[in-house]
Amino acid sequence: MSIPRRSLRTFLITAKDAIRTAVDNSQKITFVIGNESADLDSLTCSILYAYLRSSCPPPHAFTPLFVPVANIPASGIQLRPELLALLPHADIEEKHLITLDDIPELSSIKSRLRPENTKWILVDHNALQGTLGSIYSERVGGVIDHHDEENKVSADTADEPRIIEKAGSCTSLVTEYCRGAWDAISDTKLSSGAAHAQGDEAVGDGAVRTLWDAQVAQLGLASILIDTSNLQSKEKTTGHDVTAAEYLEAKIMACTQVAGGFDRTKFYKEIDTAKKNIGGLKLQDILRKDYKQWTEGGLKLGISSVVKSLNFLQEKAQAEANGRSTADAFYSAVREFADEQELDMYAIMTTSTSPEGNFQRELLLWAFTADTVATAQKFETNATGELGLESWHGSDGRSHDEDSEKDWRKVWRQRSVQHSRKRVAPLLREAMS
Repeated sequence: MSIPRRSLRTFLITAKDAIRTAVDNSQKITFVIGNESADLDSLTCSILYAYLRSSCPPPHAFTPLFVPVANIPASGIQLRPELLALLPHADIEEKHLITLDDIPELSSIKSRLRPENTKWILVDHNALQGTLGSIYSERVGGVIDHHDEENKVSADTADEPRIIEKAGSCTSLVTEYCRGAWDAISDTKLSSGAAHAQGDEAVGDGAVRTLWDAQVAQLGLASILIDTSNLQSKEKTTGHDVTAAEYLEAKIMACTQVAGGFDRTKFYKEIDTAKKNIGGLKLQDILRKDYKQWTEGGLKLGISSVVKSLNFLQEKAQAEANGRSTADAFYSAVREFADEQELDMYAIMTTSTSPEGNFQRELLLWAFTADTVATAQKFETNATGELGLESWHGSDGRSHDEDSEKDWRKVWRQRSVQHSRKRVAPLLREAMS
């Protein structure tokens, strides 16, 4: 049985209420969750999938309502200015988003939300990590992802998808998969009173549908454009991205209330500018804003992706350290973050634009234990050619490399800029195995 068509705002309110009801009454519930970095792609494709799937669920769905969850606490939303800039386009607010804080305390989650009462659909990753993974990994029943295959999701996902394909944005894959359902609900009459729920009794049935479609489409289109540099990145953009973007833009342009003021390039620049506006964040928040971690062979690896250069991070650290030398302040802050995450090895990947206007990447890798020193050095040997790693030097001309038996740190310029964390993380994990 499908959930009556409604606005995205109303859907999210209903979905959030459903969590408490499921817990209090020991009822079944289906979650759709992105990866733990909770970047824009993870956030939007989880909402897109849950919204469209709830409006047109498969006949034997575990539950008719799919609940989208941001894989971060509520406090993490403020660290994502690109998301905050996007929300008004979808007519939703920060308070409407569902985060880990809306699920019962993780320390007692097993007793309050029994695994057998849940089903988990993964988007933008294909292995449930951390505390959630330790409790609910056996309850994963579907996946749409564009990262390397982890072989953690069963080959048989019944009525739910098992799609792991290359694409610039996972939202592109979700859009393609849900396209049939979306077209079906766009052509279906609204339930009685739906138009009135918009606060304008003069709004017709079709106008309401196209407005809701345009709001959801902007949510999805933003992620595709950000992940493919407005479809201009030859390294990242695939046919999936182009097709999905065209479909979503058509949904937007079909709505007369939105189409008149919509320009794709202007829209992209608005979200992209917001994404890079991290100057007001503390360094520790910048490092955890887009952070992922893995455990391999009993060792823990963490990687932060940052949309500013290492020089920016060093200057930020010095400003926060009240005059300590730039390098000392930065590396002390990095070590503090890594210690809080209890990491054996930590990497920071940066992206920025050179004075000449060229896209560039840097990579910092720090091994903190004797076991991971050899791992880090193995990574350097194996990955230098593919990633185009060149030793990085600061403006003072000093090398920031350190090498000892128990502690090893190195920074590179990454000349093969097409390789993001989607490729660097597997290379590091291969070296750990």
